[in-house]
Amino acid sequence: METMRAAVVRSFSEPLSIEQVPVPVPGPHEVLIKVEYTGVCHTDVHAVRGEWDELAPLPLIPGHEGHGPVVAIGADVEGVRIGDRLGGTWVASACGTCAYCLSGAEHLCPGQHNFGYSRAGSFAEFMILDPQYAASIPAGVDGVGVCPILCSGVSAYRALKATEARPGQWVVISGIGGVGHLAVQYARAMGLRVAAVDIDEAKLALARKHGAEVTVNALTQNPGAELTAQLGGAHAAVVTAASPQAFADSLAMLRRGGTVALVGRPQGAFSLDIVDTVRRGLTVRGSTAGSRLDLVEALELFADGAIDPSITLHPFASVGAVLADLASGLSDGSAVLDLTV
Repeated sequence: METMRAAVVRSFSEPLSIEQVPVPVPGPHEVLIKVEYTGVCHTDVHAVRGEWDELAPLPLIPGHEGHGPVVAIGADVEGVRIGDRLGGTWVASACGTCAYCLSGAEHLCPGQHNFGYSRAGSFAEFMILDPQYAASIPAGVDGVGVCPILCSGVSAYRALKATEARPGQWVVISGIGGVGHLAVQYARAMGLRVAAVDIDEAKLALARKHGAEVTVNALTQNPGAELTAQLGGAHAAVVTAASPQAFADSLAMLRRGGTVALVGRPQGAFSLDIVDTVRRGLTVRGSTAGSRLDLVEALELFADGAIDPSITLHPFASVGAVLADLASGLSDGSAVLDLTV
């Protein structure tokens, strides 16, 4: 039996380990890709630690930002050839028949499966994909840089669309990590003016590098007061930080009629002042992943050169350390694992 290297979680209280496991065989409507590179997302931290109410089934192979060439094709697959470059995203598959799927919102399908959570993910040398939901990797793009677009990028892009902010308006990006630094760039590509909030000066410098005009250090400044004073409040905000305080701060950053899109998933709750929310006409929206159309559009902007992820490339064997850095907030930009060596 052919085997492959894979990062496997066998206990939520123990570190994952690199093991030799069988190479999966594609079934009907499935293809097998040889994973060359995979991004590491903060969602992977939650999955491997069992931090959500609905735990991932164990054993688990995490990861959902991997891509590579198709090396085997199952029965009843059309439109895919050996050598085509496909990638996995958060949504591994969906039911295809519910109202969400039929309206192009398969990322909201209650029957969806997710890579690195309810399906074996990309922290392995080979990975099964459903080509209906796989990302088609644009020809000629950087194989390392495209990884974070498959989840972090499309999540940022979808959240910005959810705010309904228009070109020329101000959007606050709260949390300049893997998702946040891409959100700054997608916002600029969409014609928005950007303010950035974080507690790390290095991350605020990264936001300025990518086009943020205003930055606020929430460790030493009050974000709501600062942005109200400087901008009159933002038209929109996207919260990517894994911090309940960032969620609580987000409403104070908005001007009347503003909208906040919540992307980060920290444990806990935040207070919503009902009177203030009603009086100022605020909108609070959750935003998760993105549809297949969102993915196509996000990849097009990357292929056109409008998005330049800040990447740190790591050997596959260091996946545990990379996850630990993400959990502690030490990682800037996006982390990518190299499975080619």
